[in-house]
Amino acid sequence: MLRWLWQHRERPAIGSARWWRVWEKRIATLSSLRSSIRQSIKLKRRGAQIKPPVFLSPSVWNGKAANLEIGAGSFVGRAEVHLHDRVTIGRNVVINDGVRLLTASHMVDDTKFRLTSAPIIIGDYAWIAMGAMLLPGVSVGVGAVVGAGALVNRNIPDFAIAVGNPARILTKSRMNGLEYSPLQFLPSFEAWLGKTRLPEHLLCPETATSIGT
Repeated sequence: MLRWLWQHRERPAIGSARWWRVWEKRIATLSSLRSSIRQSIKLKRRGAQIKPPVFLSPSVWNGKAANLEIGAGSFVGRAEVHLHDRVTIGRNVVINDGVRLLTASHMVDDTKFRLTSAPIIIGDYAWIAMGAMLLPGVSVGVGAVVGAGALVNRNIPDFAIAVGNPARILTKSRMNGLEYSPLQFLPSFEAWLGKTRLPEHLLCPETATSIGT
């Protein structure tokens, strides 16, 4: 990812006031950036499919890493992800701190208390807010929002807003035509990209990851 940031970096005049400020910020945020890169490398070595650039905060990844897929431009906070089944995270997704993605549970009507699993799919531009929990088998649509602390036990349609425990869908919805990447709001990325517009393939994915895909 450092190569990607270097390729798309802001390039102020060498020795200018802006040049000094940019490099000061790059050095200050290097530790968190390196931590994200190391975590991404470890997951990919275990079979995860992660398309750069992404930012991964220190998180708990339980289960088979090969079940994980993360699209370009996405941000994952300090989350807990259980990879007993497939977890697909689209492009430009925000997953905040404290989120839990559960792909497995036990069958309460089984005398042997056996494990059952089902995949979780999160569409492009979705926002999973702090402390939310997604249960096995649910899909969150393109541009959908899951409110803080919500418990999602059913599919959330594209651009819908869901809150509460269990999550209910509000009549208000999010607008279509979203054009941003969460990475542009991170200090560690802003230090490199500055005000440079992100590449179009990040802002406007050709094929959105939606419910049922």
